[in-house]
Amino acid sequence: MRLGVLDVGSNTVHLLVVDAHPGACPLPAHSHKADLRLAQLLDADGAISADGADLLVSVVREALQAAEDKGVEELLPFATSAVRDARNAEDVLARVREETGVKLQVLTGAEEARLTFLAARRWFGWSAGKLLVIDIGGGSLEVAFGLDEEPDAAVSLPLGAGRLTLARLPGDPPVPDDVRALRRHVRAEIARTVGEFSRLGPPDRVVATSKTFRQLARITGAARSVEGPYVPRELKRQSLEGWVPRLSGMTTAERAGLPGVSEGRAGQLVAGALVAEAAMDLFDVECLEICPWALREGVILRRLDHMGPV
Repeated sequence: MRLGVLDVGSNTVHLLVVDAHPGACPLPAHSHKADLRLAQLLDADGAISADGADLLVSVVREALQAAEDKGVEELLPFATSAVRDARNAEDVLARVREETGVKLQVLTGAEEARLTFLAARRWFGWSAGKLLVIDIGGGSLEVAFGLDEEPDAAVSLPLGAGRLTLARLPGDPPVPDDVRALRRHVRAEIARTVGEFSRLGPPDRVVATSKTFRQLARITGAARSVEGPYVPRELKRQSLEGWVPRLSGMTTAERAGLPGVSEGRAGQLVAGALVAEAAMDLFDVECLEICPWALREGVILRRLDHMGPV
């Protein structure tokens, strides 16, 4: 059957259409994306502004039309931290439902971590052993660890690249004192969670998902996206540590000129690099592998599991 996953995130609203059935690998058929930057459309009280709600309704309506055009039989719509943390989330969700008919499911941070972990587990398989999975989104950082498809530990922290850039790195390029302050903040937040994972023993494999990690891997020498999802890609901590000060000294426009860095994400790359570096350091990771599947694929896989065999 043809499924559509509508992901309302902090940076983008992304519709992914796949052909899928239980027991088979979901095959991407279409992608429709809008750079909404919902996290930047909050007012001083932390509520989604009227303009932000208008844009969200419009973008969801466009995605719904795209899903219909592509023959989607079932739509799986969800929202993450930008909506979850908004003071007026219930009102905005009600408006989206009333004006588009789409009922967005707001995932908790723990659910994000678990579903992303499921996607990574299915991608790498049981032979990967114990997985440590790290995901940097626009609004939050998710970390999960385990041997099975359900992780033994999963946490979500408010350390998304977009959130941190908006709140703590106003300059372009950012002021060195702001970068140092953000580095301290990020490391203190992550350090509080390390003990929960270290008691479970070392992972057999460390995996990262998300656009931030893919871009960081690309600028440190990983294969281009056009070479396909099955080409192994990795990010080494030593390489990343060399790039962090370079990225911090660049303007957004200069970062956008780097290989694999999109113009829309270039402004967030310093914060994302600081979070990635801190996570790799504090979890004692020398090298991690990039997983092409993440939260959207996890949502699809969970739905297929509930369908059972045909």
